[in-house]
Amino acid sequence: MQNRSLPLFFLKKNTIRKVSAFSLPELLVVLVIIGILVLIALPNLMPLISKAKSTEAQQQITFLHSLQKSHFYTYSRYSPSLEELGFEQQRLVSDGGTANYLIEIVEANEQGFRATATAVVDFDGDGVFNVWEIDQDKSLREMVKD
Repeated sequence: MQNRSLPLFFLKKNTIRKVSAFSLPELLVVLVIIGILVLIALPNLMPLISKAKSTEAQQQITFLHSLQKSHFYTYSRYSPSLEELGFEQQRLVSDGGTANYLIEIVEANEQGFRATATAVVDFDGDGVFNVWEIDQDKSLREMVKD
């Protein structure tokens, strides 16, 4: 009987196949094109980013309104103190936290209250900081638009 096994070097030579792939210059060209598209699209996305971040302010001061109403029903007056209401201001991004808005009670008495949420970040870089306000009637309005 004749040994028909092929030598090992012959098998290796025939089994090595070239794998198609992208070259480095091709990848760099694609990355540059993606970067240009992002730069073109970014100014159009800034109003959407600002609107999404303002949702944080609306939620926070609406929650503050609920706390104020609860306090009013208990003590027949609105509180001028966030601590008295049990509202905890989250750490601001300017202090290493995650909150974009500073929540403050501007005025509070037996008749009503007014609270604001002021942005600590200029979302679109135009020098104007977003401000939202709410009162005892839950009238939520944007005082300064960013």
